[in-house]
Amino acid sequence: MSLAVAIQMDPMESININADSTFALALEAQKRGHALFHYLPSDLALKNGRVLAWVRPVEVRREMGNHFSFGEAQLVDLATMDVVLMRQDPPFDMAYITATHLLEHIHPRTLVVNDPVHVRNAPEKLLVTHFPGLLPPTLITTDRRHIMDFRAEYKDIVLKPLFGNGGAGVFHVKPDDENLNSLLEMFTQLYREPVIVQSYLPEVRQGDKRIILVDGQPAGAVNRVPQAGEARSNLHVGGTAMKAELTPRDREICEAIGPTLRARGLIFVGIDVIGNYLTEINVTSPTGIQEIDRFDNVSVEAQIWDAIELRRATTSDIPTA
Repeated sequence: MSLAVAIQMDPMESININADSTFALALEAQKRGHALFHYLPSDLALKNGRVLAWVRPVEVRREMGNHFSFGEAQLVDLATMDVVLMRQDPPFDMAYITATHLLEHIHPRTLVVNDPVHVRNAPEKLLVTHFPGLLPPTLITTDRRHIMDFRAEYKDIVLKPLFGNGGAGVFHVKPDDENLNSLLEMFTQLYREPVIVQSYLPEVRQGDKRIILVDGQPAGAVNRVPQAGEARSNLHVGGTAMKAELTPRDREICEAIGPTLRARGLIFVGIDVIGNYLTEINVTSPTGIQEIDRFDNVSVEAQIWDAIELRRATTSDIPTA
């Protein structure tokens, strides 16, 4: 099976080839004989019901500083592609949401990974709320009275933007911290959306585990341990990647959410688990597969492409929406 694969992502020049999950997916697709095309979200257009994009054929290789080559840009109807990988990084803003609306016109006959409708309907910190018993005590609100009551009940809390990403804007507010009112004023100035407040989980000092699920099944995990004096464990803010095994609780969480992910066409998902709690379900542009590959001597990207090819084989005759 040779597929035409368009990758909607950030500029190729900016990626870290030793960490970027999209790069690993591109290498695996190329290894399988698929034709690759790259375009930016800003290259998209909807014209008279057709989804168009300026794409460039791309070849990739694991050579630092020489990891890709582009062909000439060409305007194509994305409905002529077999697969579109929607892999640009958040923020999950109106531009991101608009891209899902455009790609909805070609899915599922052109298989968009992940399903754009369900990407739009599954923000990381909101989808998790549909699985009671898995997440820590959580409050989502704009009302300061609710936040103050939550703090009085749980004492040690974490405050973060509802649609934030990469650890940006995450604050650990200790019981004796006098800055909560100032933080809420700042959040009000920066965001129109509610904030999310959660009970602080001290287990984060042992790591925030990223588990990759492929079509609803766990494929591997990597632990991300925060630096001393840092509440965030994200790798790009200094967290350290460490080998991780799936615990019985991790598997219980995966079994609880897996059928929903699979039914929604969310083929490549990364979840975050701290201690015994699920904190996020990442469906936009999850990362972590290269770290898991190195620690476990596996190929998560191969598992993802197996799932994509199987899904594509069963949807190629379905008319577009």
